[in-house]
Amino acid sequence: MAKVDIGVDEFASAALPALRGTGLLLVSASDRLGPNVMTIGWGLVGNLWGLPVFVVFVRPSRYTHRILEEAGDFTVNVPARGMEDAVSKCGTVSGRRTDKFKETGLEPAPSRRVRSPIVRQCIAHLECSVVYRSSIDESRVPEAVKPSAYPKGDYHDVYFGEVLEAYADEDYRERLP
Repeated sequence: MAKVDIGVDEFASAALPALRGTGLLLVSASDRLGPNVMTIGWGLVGNLWGLPVFVVFVRPSRYTHRILEEAGDFTVNVPARGMEDAVSKCGTVSGRRTDKFKETGLEPAPSRRVRSPIVRQCIAHLECSVVYRSSIDESRVPEAVKPSAYPKGDYHDVYFGEVLEAYADEDYRERLP
């Protein structure tokens, strides 16, 4: 199916409901470690320094963190309706021990401008280059949030990715979860 350019705002209208539902798929790839796909349920879309950005949160304990550090770029992919099992699997197994692409039947496909691939079966995609990274300061996290978000004390690193490309399948609106 042909991919068509969409704006970041249009991507956000598809991605934000998925974040609250089954999740989105984050992909990053390094030359040394290859590609890895991970389910994300947290993310932000906005503007920073006049740049369109997608912000992702990845714990340093995650395999994706190491790849993201090496790669410096990532893709964010909106799964189609019917991909719930694959998205769930990508959020429950580690890429250190499992090739999640192979395990789920998902297929990496070349992106347009970054090294990290997109997920072919997904219906909308962002390509992002990391422009800033920061670590969550434990002392500034509300105490009420810590038991549910950080029961093990493993606070996220925050990656701000400049959106370089936003595109989708022509019929993506009919295939949203």
